[in-house]
Amino acid sequence: MNHPYPLPENEEARLRAVAEYPLLDTPPEQAFDRLAGLASRLFDVPIVLVSLVERDRQFFKAHIGFDVCETSREVAFCSYAIVQDDILVILDAVQDPRFAANPLVLGPPFIRFYAGKPLVTPDGHKIGTVCLIDTKAHADFSDEDRRNLVDIAALVMDRMETRRLEYIRTISQSRFENIAETSPDAIICSSSKGVVTFWNRSAERLFGYTAEEMIGHTSEAIVPESLSAIYAAEVGRLRKGEKMELADRTIELSGLRKDGSEFPAEFSLSTWEEGDAISVGAIVRDVTERRANEERLFRLASLDALTDIPNRGAWQSRLKSTVEGGVPAAVLLIDLDGFKDINDTLGHPAGDAVLRDVAARLSGFCAQAIMVARLGGDEFAVLLPGNDERHAAGIAAQLVSLISQPYEFAGQRILAGVSIGVALSPQHGNGPDELLRAADLALYRAKAAGKGRYEMFAPALREVAVARRAFEQELKQAFENDEFELFYQPQFSVPDRSLTGAEALIRWRHPQRGLLTPVSFIEVLGQKPSAVEVGTWILRTACRQAAEWRNFVPAFRMSVNLFEVQFRSRQLLDVVERSLAEFSLPPESLELEIVENIMLRNDPWTLKLLHDLRRLGIGLAFDDYGTGFASLSLLKRYPVSRLKIDRSFIRDVHVNAEDGAVVKAVLYLGRSFGMDVIAEGVETEAQFDFLKRHHCPEVQGYLLGKPTPASEFAPRFLNAGS
Repeated sequence: MNHPYPLPENEEARLRAVAEYPLLDTPPEQAFDRLAGLASRLFDVPIVLVSLVERDRQFFKAHIGFDVCETSREVAFCSYAIVQDDILVILDAVQDPRFAANPLVLGPPFIRFYAGKPLVTPDGHKIGTVCLIDTKAHADFSDEDRRNLVDIAALVMDRMETRRLEYIRTISQSRFENIAETSPDAIICSSSKGVVTFWNRSAERLFGYTAEEMIGHTSEAIVPESLSAIYAAEVGRLRKGEKMELADRTIELSGLRKDGSEFPAEFSLSTWEEGDAISVGAIVRDVTERRANEERLFRLASLDALTDIPNRGAWQSRLKSTVEGGVPAAVLLIDLDGFKDINDTLGHPAGDAVLRDVAARLSGFCAQAIMVARLGGDEFAVLLPGNDERHAAGIAAQLVSLISQPYEFAGQRILAGVSIGVALSPQHGNGPDELLRAADLALYRAKAAGKGRYEMFAPALREVAVARRAFEQELKQAFENDEFELFYQPQFSVPDRSLTGAEALIRWRHPQRGLLTPVSFIEVLGQKPSAVEVGTWILRTACRQAAEWRNFVPAFRMSVNLFEVQFRSRQLLDVVERSLAEFSLPPESLELEIVENIMLRNDPWTLKLLHDLRRLGIGLAFDDYGTGFASLSLLKRYPVSRLKIDRSFIRDVHVNAEDGAVVKAVLYLGRSFGMDVIAEGVETEAQFDFLKRHHCPEVQGYLLGKPTPASEFAPRFLNAGS
């Protein structure tokens, strides 16, 4: 009979081996679920399965993230895994011809990534798998991942073998002894007085005593002194005809070898009657390697590899148990200020060194904390016992000072600030998630208030967050519903007041609140991922309008403001080139306005982008020049073509000597650096006259023209309607 899946050469023997393990169609067990959950956390995959592959199906003894107990063998990835010795890795099932049309790929659970390690019995039969499944494709599966999966599979097989041996104990003594002789585990039988009656070859290897040395002698020889009282009590019960307390279950105790060394062992004890006598059986397994593997794997799953403090998974577990246990506590959510600049300027080794030092400072200072953890990136958390607001605030203030102290790396002195959000349990949250969100809101407030500080959560922060989320949703719908539109403020040549161009300004025609200027929404919009899409729409709309108006003013120039996120998206140059080509615009007809934050970021990618735009012929205007911290070196480093004098200097320029000096200085800088200059906010003839006397080339402002929609701009400033 042909099968749609490969069959092992020893299929019938393999099926007999599967039947020897009393696990098929049994309910979930903590021992297997715990290992599957560990694998899910360790490999960061949503689905982990422990399968037994029967003749026509695979049964899941453990299934994390997949609420099905079995599937047909015809669709089982494990059918392929059990025919090879190594791990079967499918990085992208959609690209694999064996699985591309598989219903488990095309439908729930939508498998894209699979890694399965066969479960191999001591005599070499592959009875099932431990498999990792993800709904997204993976780029690789490293050697370390392979070693970890092999260890997980070994632990699962260990548990299955324990269950098989427990089952063996229920069969007849004669058959038991025949099988026990070939068992890889030590099997010992003794009388109710503790005298050994059976000692297999594995017991000889494990304890170092031969069968001749042990049969007829008491098993006390293999019991460490620390367990002698327990041993004596159990033998005493047997002599009285009572049941052993440790019988009929598997426990971990210490074993004692002939050479005097102790080792961790798993004992499965049982008793049975033979005539009028009671016999005792023990299956003993050395679990030294298993315990080491478990400790290593649990360490990997719960500790942050870089800082060696608990990771996000361990934090979430501890926070949950603390809060749900009703323990009063304080959460300090900690985020480094300016950490990206450390990585960008000094490299990731320096950033990693700072993170390790931060972890060490936190652990040292918060020695009494319930937990100190790294949540990822430059974010840390501290869980303190007690919910006294004054105490928590004092700790947070001291941590701001401590973490802000300089760091040293490779002879360099590194500065990093910190912001902290504090929330108390149960005052600020009934559950772990709510408490953590409260701390996050407080952290956001600390960042917004200037960084380098801590903030205590207050209910008003949650109200603001709810309102902000609602507003963000409105913004998203505004773009989808075409509620944004562009207004245009004309720009003029000072000598003859002739029109030179316009600045495109976004407006929001809100269905309830009417026409909104950018001050009402631009900050929130600029922080959303949709800002790139909105920015592209602004650029294309402004270019389309410029192309139309150049029919009336051939040298017309359109000035467009950019969102900061547009520089990071790495799409801007392509968007500009496509927009110019689509509307047949020469590059000099477009000017992009950049703010100081973009230049102060000192990002090599941004610098290259600006140079590429200038080489293309695009104008670059430095908006609001003179109001921030920009130095002259920035004008030399960045390819700016125009300086825009901020309206705050124009307001009193004709009566305030200091404002006048600033304006004259900017005009001088423009001439010296070969840059154009335009003044914003010109509202009076006196301001205009001052600028004209000092040879300011261009102006914009209410004196000559307010921002207007395109439909009004043309007839008012282009004489298009005449």
